[in-house]
Amino acid sequence: MASPAKKRKLNGSASQANLPSRGLEYFFSKQKQNEGSSKSATPADENDGQASPQGLTDEELAKKLQAEWDQEARNGVPEVPYQSPHTENADQESPSSAVKNSQTAQPAESLEPRTTPGSTWSKSTLSLSAAAATEDTATASIPLDESPLTFEPSKYLPQLRDAWSAEGGNASYALLTRCFVLVNGTTSRIKIVDTLVNCVRLLIEGDPSSLLPAVWLATNSISPSHISMELGLGGSAISKALKKVCGLDNRSLKAIYDKLGDPGDVAFEAKKRQSFTLRRPKPLTIKGVYQSLVKIAKTQGQGSAEVKQGIVDRLLQDARGGEESRYIVRTLCQHLRIGAVKTTMLIALSRAFLLSRPGDADYPTRDPKELAKLKKEELAEIWARAEEIVKACFARHPDYNDLVPALLEIGVTEELLLRCGLSLHIPLRPMLGSITRDLAEMLTKLHGREFACEFKYDGQRAQVHCDAKGKVSIFSRHLELMTDKYPDLVALVPRIRGEGVESFILEGEVVAVDRDTGELKNFQTLTNRARKDVAIGSITIDVCLFAFDLMYLNGQPLLDRPFRERRELLRSLFVEIPHRFTWAKSVDATSQDSETVLEFFKSATENKCEGIMVKILDNLPELDYTGGDAEGDVEQPSAPTGAASKKSKKSKEKRKAGAPSQEAGPETKPKSRRKPLLATYEPDKRLDSWLKVKKDYNASYDTLDLIPIAGWHGQGRKAKWWSPILLAVRNEETGALEAVCKCMSGFTDAFYKASRSFYDDGSGDEGDGVPRNTHSRKPSCVEYAGFPDVWFEPQEVWEVAFADITLSPTYTAAIGLVSDERGLSLRFPRFLRKREDKGIEEASTSEFLASLWRKQESRAATASKGEVSENVNEDESDVF
Repeated sequence: MASPAKKRKLNGSASQANLPSRGLEYFFSKQKQNEGSSKSATPADENDGQASPQGLTDEELAKKLQAEWDQEARNGVPEVPYQSPHTENADQESPSSAVKNSQTAQPAESLEPRTTPGSTWSKSTLSLSAAAATEDTATASIPLDESPLTFEPSKYLPQLRDAWSAEGGNASYALLTRCFVLVNGTTSRIKIVDTLVNCVRLLIEGDPSSLLPAVWLATNSISPSHISMELGLGGSAISKALKKVCGLDNRSLKAIYDKLGDPGDVAFEAKKRQSFTLRRPKPLTIKGVYQSLVKIAKTQGQGSAEVKQGIVDRLLQDARGGEESRYIVRTLCQHLRIGAVKTTMLIALSRAFLLSRPGDADYPTRDPKELAKLKKEELAEIWARAEEIVKACFARHPDYNDLVPALLEIGVTEELLLRCGLSLHIPLRPMLGSITRDLAEMLTKLHGREFACEFKYDGQRAQVHCDAKGKVSIFSRHLELMTDKYPDLVALVPRIRGEGVESFILEGEVVAVDRDTGELKNFQTLTNRARKDVAIGSITIDVCLFAFDLMYLNGQPLLDRPFRERRELLRSLFVEIPHRFTWAKSVDATSQDSETVLEFFKSATENKCEGIMVKILDNLPELDYTGGDAEGDVEQPSAPTGAASKKSKKSKEKRKAGAPSQEAGPETKPKSRRKPLLATYEPDKRLDSWLKVKKDYNASYDTLDLIPIAGWHGQGRKAKWWSPILLAVRNEETGALEAVCKCMSGFTDAFYKASRSFYDDGSGDEGDGVPRNTHSRKPSCVEYAGFPDVWFEPQEVWEVAFADITLSPTYTAAIGLVSDERGLSLRFPRFLRKREDKGIEEASTSEFLASLWRKQESRAATASKGEVSENVNEDESDVF
């Protein structure tokens, strides 16, 4: 179909192509001039003064139809006063003025029948629908960012229910959009939580059935991690929908994208330019949007692309105003960018259910007025107790499909831990270990305790579930189901179950091994194994599961048992199969056994492990944990380093200066800021009861000087900064910058802030809106196939440490030097410092990167044969 510009070129002279579009007033005025002069129209102005079948001119017919619609609207639909929304569209015209002006804005031929939703009259009339007139007014004035202790949902629910009645009482997507706009407009964590709490309370009391879809949409997902539901949408689907719905061509859409960069911002701008639509949009509901996303994810097979495109088109057609369009597109892109992450949503749910409940529930709630009278510390304690329950439930059972219905039924109570506790075939979030710089720091932290040191294998963490019927599920560290990837482990489970073991959940590391010798292979070898639909007969890379923890046995959770007991159950009730299923190699020690720990660490690194994990064996609640921050007469292990030694020096200086000693009495002894270290399994927590010491945290290993070339918007606390940041090496022959890794470790908040100011894309709140040192399009010198949120002007050099160099199908660094199809990448990159003394022409080259990879492979081959050189041993001993 030809565009309007092309039609003008075909039907008129070339000079007419640049004429401005003419409104109805032009045609009506011309019609009036011709009425008295001639009753017979010439071919040239037949369309200008043609009368309707009823003998009315176009102007008279439009006025007549408008009068009929106004009369019937007054008889059947009560008028709702218009309130300007608090968005960028606040200066657009009101519905009444838009309807009035619609008579002079477009030719009368664009009028079409329309029935007003929720009206009591059935006769259809004709009208244009202005984009400004479709903005939602019911939610625009609700102060969602008000304190939950003063916010009263009952004050706004009657108005909302009236607005929602046209859609069967389902909550409108406009309410969620309003919440997103307010959350995105502030960096205050308090305001973000308050806004989410108030939005959730409105749904709890106004439409509980829409709460679960709202939680999924607000957390930027449509299903739990262990249920794979991917939208599978490319950028072309969204581009097609925007062009179709907003009437843009390729050039216009590209110009907006080059200017703004973010797909959601592009949709907002495109929607603002769409002055009129040919039909009144059907208001989006929270349920409707979520169900559309689920349908997109489930649509497969022949013709699925057309079906998905149709759903995307309808979502954007029905989006009312720019903000709904912005967040619909961001949701489709799976990049909501509102700065509210999982933890924030759990906090909001816990507080909302303390204050509100559905009409059919009877669990106790707290009176906001009474809470407002409490002291700040007392209120914080009440919030914290509720948050701890909800977070603990989600850590053990990370599925909103079960958590939200339970909250709606019983609220935030202790019973919730039983309703949403540990369950087979639903992964719990893994416990994590804290990082220590070296063995000396680790020994300082765990002074006075007995601990276990384990090999930290270079593989993939796996959580294995098995029920009484023999069904097996295997989950990754990120809770993704990977049972199909390891059919050999599934077949192994019946053989490792000892007598009396019916059901269990255990955790271990899957490592690529040589089946005959048991020699460990690196993580890169494991990544070459197929991921889906793996047949046992086709497996070429053998693996061994090194089990290290047992969290569930025969229907009983073991999370509250100490690690020594869990480990004993694991080793006594399961059967070891050499080179296929065994225990993580370990040694028990105390802080006095520094030589034993050092030898064990060396053994781990020589066996291609990343380092060691150190775990508290027993609960010692009477022994306070200081984490190396103690300032007293606590005996320290030999040669403490880093922060611990500095604290000791400060303590001695204070005593010399006459500062009161901790031995002065119980009144003067400061309270410990940390809880005692326990040996329990704490899902989704990173505690010092588990410590990791990795070889890449030592200064003796190689570093690279890399060039930052791009960045992504951070999540949660880092939403206002660039994180991660894409780094590159320099190709000496071509001058290209070849991407090597993303880095998000080693940065301080001050550095993040400075980098955000230096690489400013113009969208931040702190700048002047003018981009600096950034590009909306990829610089020609950069080689990377991904799509970061912003491209940097290459001009800095950063020193970066790393654990290993691996082959990568994603990054282009040194491609062709070590492999014709794959480049090189860095594992666990960590920023060290900015090299002020180097320009980008002095950055590390791809050839140097390739030489490090060759040296790494040579060193690994030598170590596997037991031929470790004296130089290597000397280097390792110097670290400690």
